[in-house]
Amino acid sequence: MATKKGAKPAPLDPKVTKKLLDKLSTDNDFRRLFKKDASAALAKVGYKIEANAVSAGSCLQLQATDSIAPKSKIVRDRAKLEQSLNSVVNFDCAKGFSAD
Repeated sequence: MATKKGAKPAPLDPKVTKKLLDKLSTDNDFRRLFKKDASAALAKVGYKIEANAVSAGSCLQLQATDSIAPKSKIVRDRAKLEQSLNSVVNFDCAKGFSAD
């Protein structure tokens, strides 16, 4: 998919953010999907890409060598993750889901 230079990812709806974090903090199958394909995981919790926007999945995708953060870290950092996911500014929160 071609995107415009400097295009921003579509922000996550707060309801989608809550579902995403709920699943990442409880569901091992969903966690595996998120690590493998963040876009598919987002779609599963109701994320829809706006016209002319970049998918948030590409911004959230972990590297193949990264480990996903433990469930307890996601629970602990939930408020910070929600704030990051619900804004468009520097949408670079994949680091928040990394175990490092």
